[in-house]
Formats: sequence, C-alpha cells, structure tokens
Amino acid sequence: MEEVVVAGGGVIGLSCAWRAAQAGHRVTLWDPAPTAGSSWVAGGMLAPVTEAWPGEEALLELGLESVARWPDFAAELAAAGRDPGLQTAGTVVAATGTGDRAELDALADHLARLGRSVDRLTGRELRRLEPALGPDVRGGLSVPADLSVDNRTLLDALRVAAEKAGVVVEDRAYAGEPAETLLICAGAHSAALHPALAGLVRPVKGEILRLAHRRGAFPVPGRTIRALVDGRPVYLVPRPDGLVVGATQSEQGFDTEPTVGGVRDLLRDAERIVPGIAEYGLTEVAAGLRPGSPDNVPLIGRLDERTIVATGHSRNGILLAPLTAELVVGALRGEPVPAAVEPGRFGRTT
Repeated sequence: MEEVVVAGGGVIGLSCAWRAAQAGHRVTLWDPAPTAGSSWVAGGMLAPVTEAWPGEEALLELGLESVARWPDFAAELAAAGRDPGLQTAGTVVAATGTGDRAELDALADHLARLGRSVDRLTGRELRRLEPALGPDVRGGLSVPADLSVDNRTLLDALRVAAEKAGVVVEDRAYAGEPAETLLICAGAHSAALHPALAGLVRPVKGEILRLAHRRGAFPVPGRTIRALVDGRPVYLVPRPDGLVVGATQSEQGFDTEPTVGGVRDLLRDAERIVPGIAEYGLTEVAAGLRPGSPDNVPLIGRLDERTIVATGHSRNGILLAPLTAELVVGALRGEPVPAAVEPGRFGRTT
C-alpha cells in the first residue's frame, strides 16, 4: 500500500487518517496542534434534518448518509479505546415570534416534500418534551433522528484510534514534505496547499460559549435545542457538566478573536429559549474558522495524480466525518466520488 501524508489533524484529517491506516496505508499526519482548530470549537451536532434548507438537497442527502453511519463509527471508536460521547436523545427546534414559527413551518413543509417528515409541536407540547424551554417559545419541531456528539472527546478518541491503527502524528505543520499521496484536510487553511483550491475554501468565523451547570441551577436539558430568536439562529448542546452555546457566523478572514457583540447576542438569545442558564457559570468563550465552500458542500476527491482533498465542510464537518473518510479511502483505491462533492465541479483540478 502507498504512503499517505495527511495535512490537518481536525476531525476530518483524523477520521481519514484512521480509516486509511485501517485500509493498510502507511499514514503520517501533520498538524502543529492536532485535535484543535474548528473541530475543537464546535457544538458537535449531527443534524442533517435541522440543517436542511431549500437549495441544499445534495447536502441533506450526504448528511443523512453520514448520520446513519455514526452509531457504528462511535462504537468502533469506543472499542479502540475512547468513547466519543454519542448522544441519541434527539433535537428540538424552537421558535419565538410569528416570523420564526413561519420559517420553521417552511422548513417542515420542505422536508415533507422530500419525504422527511418532522413533528410540529406547540410551545406547550415542546415544554412537556423539554422542560428547560421558557415561555417565549411559541412552537417548533421535534427531530429525534438528529443526534450529537461530544466534539472534544471525539477528537481524543480519533487520535487514540488513529495511532493504534498505525498513524504517525507529527505535531508540526505540513511544509511540502514529499509523499506518494498528499491528503489535504487543513480546513479553512486548505487553499494555501494547492492552487486548485484558490478561491474555493474560505474561513467562516463562528463564536461559541461553554456554560457549566452550578448547584441549584435548572438541570441541563436532555436534548439538543436549536432555536430561532427574532430570525437569529442559536443552539444549546448538552454536555455532562453543562452546555455548549453557539454559534455566530461572519466572514472576517482568519480572525479568531471573540467579540463582545457575539457573546452578548448568544447569551441574550440562549436565555430567552432556556431561562435557567442565567444561573450557570460562563467558563469559556472561543471562536473558530469553519471551512466554507461556494455551495456549502464539501470538496472530496482527487485534485491531481498525487493529491486528494477533503475540506470545505462548512458547518457539517463532524456530521460528515464518517462518510468523508469512507469516500477518501475509496479515492485512494481509485474509485469515483459522488458528483456532488467532486472538486472538479468548479473546474479547478489540475
């Protein structure tokens, strides 16, 4: 089997390195801070249905394929040494005002046309399902098939599994070292590693908060909560000791400094949905860079005879990790990838 050098040690790079090593390849992964980057600053939602919007049908199908792989993917990681913390309680999507409810109704109608029905609930019904929701919630959806995972535990589990499979991790940036095959998984920084990616991968900044449950505070919700608050999206993802709240979205180059306005908006909107978080502790404020693509669909496949790419996953990197790794291993064998993710769809391969 050939030698594979993986540039990038986030969830995509580690997943691909692990699977490539399992397939018999000699794999070296290069990253100055493996298990960090945008994968570290994430909510860990596995939410193809609640991320679905008109015009992104290809992305929905990819997400549904990948989320179906997640239980086995997580179980295999656990067997390799570390449980990644897959949560299967599902997701609720809450709306506040009339406009928010109309937008969620439009999403439900869109999904129904695609044969993907969701349960529409009143505010009272949602509160029976998830008592943490506050009185500003006027209605929404229940989506039991949308899951979540502890992104930081997942990264640790992937590194353990990858190294056990034979992956050599170099804690420094890839700098053009020769390889039979180079696999570019460097997220928002991928465009600097191959001319065909110029203009196709861009950084999209997202700020998140971590809240710690304190004694006497309202219990941590049992499900992932997504919401629209006067048109602004916000999510709250449970962790054993609290919540991850996110995420803002802006395009400001490679700026990773959290802003006062971003923190203010996230706390204000999250508290309207789950008032009990006012008694939680604010333990972390962070910002990461999602790797955006022109159509929000990742770029996976060959760029040239010695280069494969897996990047541009935007907000769906963790969700699409199992499927991406499977497609990359197929590409290493010379198999075609789905047209929806083929990098050549933009006419830039060399």
